[in-house]
Amino acid sequence: MTTREIPSDEEFEELVNKALDTIPKLYQENLNNVAITIADEPTSHQREKLKLRCDQTLFGLYEGIPLTQRGAGYNLVLPDRITIFKLPMVNVSRNMKELAEQVRHTLWHEIAHFYGLNHEQIHKLEN
Repeated sequence: MTTREIPSDEEFEELVNKALDTIPKLYQENLNNVAITIADEPTSHQREKLKLRCDQTLFGLYEGIPLTQRGAGYNLVLPDRITIFKLPMVNVSRNMKELAEQVRHTLWHEIAHFYGLNHEQIHKLEN
């Protein structure tokens, strides 16, 4: 995508909302105490925490306590957060259709982390 094709934050948020609508209702209904946000790029703190090299990119990030790790004492906590990063996805997408598909795939991936799935389990489900 060229610079003039970068969607506005509002357009990108609409892509995220449409992607959320494609997630099965069962998984949507159980997204309790989860905030879904967008950002242009990961912060330096997020990159450091994940030990990302300068040549690595990140499309989305789940930060929180997965459902599988929550115990009886899980209450009165700040919401978990799923952040979808706009610019890395724009940079690998040739058009809005590809961008929408990347957003959908990334959102599902991060929601799967909320449900306690690791990368290996997610990839098995996707194949």
